Amino acid sequence: MNSKTQQDKPIHITPEMVAQNSQPGCNVQRYASSENKMILPYSRRDYFKIWIVNGESMLHYANKSVHITQPALIFSNPLVPYSFERISEHMSGYLFIFNNDFLKSGPQQESMVQSPLFQVGHNSVFFLNEEQLLLISAIYDKMIAEIDGDYLYKYDVIRNYGSLLVHEAMKMQPALSAFRHHNATARIANLFIELLERQFPIDSPDRILKLKKPSDYAAHLSVHINHLNFAVREITGKPTSAHIAERILNEAKALLKNTSWSVSDIAYSLGFEYPTYFNNFFKKNTGVTPLSLRK
Repeated sequence: MNSKTQQDKPIHITPEMVAQNSQPGCNVQRYASSENKMILPYSRRDYFKIWIVNGESMLHYANKSVHITQPALIFSNPLVPYSFERISEHMSGYLFIFNNDFLKSGPQQESMVQSPLFQVGHNSVFFLNEEQLLLISAIYDKMIAEIDGDYLYKYDVIRNYGSLLVHEAMKMQPALSAFRHHNATARIANLFIELLERQFPIDSPDRILKLKKPSDYAAHLSVHINHLNFAVREITGKPTSAHIAERILNEAKALLKNTSWSVSDIAYSLGFEYPTYFNNFFKKNTGVTPLSLRK
């Protein structure tokens, strides 16, 4: 490996990137990066990504990595954390980002992200030969031309091209060069904390907290629940459930103090089936009721 291996900080996917066109929730672009420049957006929790990486690099998941030594097509689910480590000084490729709102505004609904390529536990990295790279790059070039054009239904066309990327990838064999980390314990714990933080803030009563139990997080990190619990306790000194409860409690306090939502709305948005369960949880951990915190 190159001695200049370094960890890149990801570019933030800014609102401007996804709202610069009349259709919110998507963008397509080429990227190129030299040493010491940041690449490959990751920070937005609600964006799916289909991207090409051209340049030697490492893609790290909770307890495995993929060593990218040739052009690769990658599918990223916003609920599956990863980190990207650049090895080559120069990186280039294409990036297609989109969220559920973009999908729901088209006739395909969410069929694209229901593909196995975006599901937890499935391989999502595909190495491209020269012919495949030319084919996939041509699709991206057509998407960029559409997004820059003024055709009334261009976003329907872009959704179709996105589906084409999915189907072209499903014809390929996934990369099998994943390997386990010797420091998997620390990596799993760190990615759990990151995934936990990405569930917040709750910014609408309609957005329900999806990951509520340690088993939910284990499933999204593709690790056994016992492995996750061991890693989190080993690194942080606290069990997984304690971290989850503490973060939910902090969010509950913020919502009670900074919104006018009813206690029932807050309870449901935080994943409690009944408001009484939320009241009991809150009082057990704070000594006061939710309503008394507002007074």
